[in-house]
Amino acid sequence: MSQAGMHYGADAAELAKFDALAHRFWDPRGEFRPLHSLNPVRAQFIAGRVRLPGARVLDVGCGGGLLAEALADAGASVTAIDLAPSMIEVARLHALERGVTIDYRVMGAEALLAAGEPPYDIVTCMEMLEHVPDPAALIGCFARLLRPGGELFISTINRNAKSFALGIVAAEYVLRLLPRGTHEYARFIRPSELAAMARPAGCTLIDLAGIAYDPFSGRSSLTTDTAVNYLAHLRREGGTS
Repeated sequence: MSQAGMHYGADAAELAKFDALAHRFWDPRGEFRPLHSLNPVRAQFIAGRVRLPGARVLDVGCGGGLLAEALADAGASVTAIDLAPSMIEVARLHALERGVTIDYRVMGAEALLAAGEPPYDIVTCMEMLEHVPDPAALIGCFARLLRPGGELFISTINRNAKSFALGIVAAEYVLRLLPRGTHEYARFIRPSELAAMARPAGCTLIDLAGIAYDPFSGRSSLTTDTAVNYLAHLRREGGTS
């Protein structure tokens, strides 16, 4: 892994956590079961706000390819990147088995930007921002990877007593939906903080939605309650969407 890939968009310990679990990523009953439940809701949120057929989409922190495949199935031309090599390997194999065309790369967003990548119509970053050392700098990188008027979709976790109780205590220790240590409370991001991080990058917060997850039924749904998991739609200034 290059130093460029390890700049502000990655944490070695965080990468190791997910790389070690990569081979179980597509098991809907395994450690990533909540993501399998969340993914249709995330895809629904995005598809309801942008036109996906023919759009150039970049999925940052793609993991094993859950969202990337959903966006490709909707007609988008998808590039998906992650710094965990095992995750990309799993993603490539799964896409090959399904016959889905996705450009998977082991690299960070900043390395992609440095390579002179043409701007994208849409950038997505799901359940990743709370795992990186400098989320504000990474959002700035996302903005530079977007065309003027391009759309940015981020999914992350709010920071408050409820998110601590549900996102860490319940999810990791009581219900064991996630491996212990998956999240660190101090890295959770309030929506107001996300909007503040985005403004210097020339991005405006357009919309928010909460995600409700029922651990007993395993079902997820969009909600107006953004106290725990939430989705944010932002837009880069300087053009029309």
